[in-house]
Amino acid sequence: MSGTASFRRISLLDRVLSEADRAVRVLTGSVSAQRPNPAGRLSAAAEGTSGDASGPALTETERKHAAGLMRVNHVGEVCAQALYRGQALVCDKPETRQVFLDAAAEETDHLAWLDDRLRELRSHSSLLNPFWYAGAFGLGMLAGKAGEAWNLGFMAETERQVERHLDGHLGTLPASDARSRAIVERMAADERQHRVTAEQRGGVELPAPVRAAMRCGSRLMTSTAYYL
Repeated sequence: MSGTASFRRISLLDRVLSEADRAVRVLTGSVSAQRPNPAGRLSAAAEGTSGDASGPALTETERKHAAGLMRVNHVGEVCAQALYRGQALVCDKPETRQVFLDAAAEETDHLAWLDDRLRELRSHSSLLNPFWYAGAFGLGMLAGKAGEAWNLGFMAETERQVERHLDGHLGTLPASDARSRAIVERMAADERQHRVTAEQRGGVELPAPVRAAMRCGSRLMTSTAYYL
């Protein structure tokens, strides 16, 4: 049964309970990727400080910096998961709802890959993830109530800002950290496709004040998540 069909057949209460369960699994790191980790299989040689399974080790400063960046990316994926699930929850059109559910599924892969890399770097996800998830889910529901064109436009703008954010990380990751780089590059390709899909489905450009507010919220999130 397709995700859209099963989503249609359950009651609103069941949907809410399902989303609560989903939130718990995301926040506890209990989600699994459906696609292989772009960094390859976990390697004892890579865990902790090396840039890849056979490459040079990261210095302690590089390890901490890479962990901070990957924690920021993890928070972004937590928010994306919550945002798209919230948008899907209140979306009336099944075909559009499926766009959000498909994107959320790929964001789940990203979450699992980033969890792997954070463990390798002897670090942890953000302590504020419950706060970010709840806020993003509520924002997604608000966007979903604005109508299909604005709903898809919000997705397109979100991904546009994420693309710029990931491109920036590719420029500042330690040169020897091939494992983190492989994950971020795959994520960037997925986010680009999400944006293109939303635009092709009729997403409209959001007003400048909304785009600016999104950028401000993103800066607050990323500056906090790097440390916490």
